[in-house]
Amino acid sequence: MEKFSGIFPAFYACYDDEGNVSPRRAALMTAYLRDKGVQGLYVGGSSGECIYLDKEERKATLEAVMEAADGMQIIAHVACNNTRDSMELAAHAQKLGVAAIAAIPPIYFHLPDHAVAQYWNDISSAAPDTDFIIYNIPQLAGVALNEKLLSVMLENPRVKGVKNSSMPTQDIQRWLALGGKDFTVFNGPDEQLISGLVMGAQAGIGGTYAAMPELYLKLFRCVQKGDMEKARAIQFACNEIISALCATPANMYAVIKATLRMREGLSLGGVRAPLCNVTEKEMAHVEKCCYMINAAITRYV
Repeated sequence: MEKFSGIFPAFYACYDDEGNVSPRRAALMTAYLRDKGVQGLYVGGSSGECIYLDKEERKATLEAVMEAADGMQIIAHVACNNTRDSMELAAHAQKLGVAAIAAIPPIYFHLPDHAVAQYWNDISSAAPDTDFIIYNIPQLAGVALNEKLLSVMLENPRVKGVKNSSMPTQDIQRWLALGGKDFTVFNGPDEQLISGLVMGAQAGIGGTYAAMPELYLKLFRCVQKGDMEKARAIQFACNEIISALCATPANMYAVIKATLRMREGLSLGGVRAPLCNVTEKEMAHVEKCCYMINAAITRYV
């Protein structure tokens, strides 16, 4: 599907200096990524610290994004760890006119497939005119999408794709085979975007995309043109940067926000406890990450 093609950065939670959700900073981040040329945004997922934000904070963030999106395709992750709140967020997202809603399975309790399907279908029923994207991230959710469960979900005509963050790229092939020609699979693991695209993913959603959108956009275009040597080189550079972003005790998203502030003057706040913020002694490492990103952009873009 054409509207679900390309690079979709996973949107970061944006806070003011007191740690409250900041619609103003969310709008600034949206404009920043819009101007970089990304195709869309994935709002309210893991990168958006969704499990640490309440419903009203998530609504306020999405409202700010939609006001500044200016033609970008916005996918709103609406899952909470209960059906009622998830349905409320789904209805709110549809009212705002998002391109699609998405949801992980409920976490903590390991539910049987039929309960997961009921949960997803209930959420979808609250946004009956909006496409639905299944979010498969078994390493965090504790529940893995499988072919039987996807087959059940495909009985819902609003189910249009999977955001696949499982590590086996073969899963992309499995979901595409079941979904058919009008079904979209988004590659999830940033470290293997090139592999996911080769396996048939039409787009990527990634937590580090917003830290270096130029590189992922160039990688995507290289794959489209068949310049696999350059695409592979960019992927390797991105992977080295990802390793550096994860190399401090601070949460990766805290490090990314610090790099955006240092490189772009974009202040998004920190991360919400219990996630760990960047300390002053870690700022030298943030500077190293900035250098790596700038060097890769200079070399490949």
